[in-house]
Amino acid sequence: MPKAKVHSGAAKRFKKSAGGYKRKSANKSHILTKMTTKRKRQLRGTSLVDASDKKAIDRMLRAN
Repeated sequence: MPKAKVHSGAAKRFKKSAGGYKRKSANKSHILTKMTTKRKRQLRGTSLVDASDKKAIDRMLRAN
């Protein structure tokens, strides 16, 4: 039986923490010149993944 592989896209985007999975905000990668400084500042940092998505991420990251 081959070893089960982790979903590489999910592995790059989510980190396991005590409270669940950490994630970064979207819309912060390019074309930032038209975005206000306030908006860019609010998109900094990380937040936790919603409980409704936790089961899907557990499956993608093969966490038990």
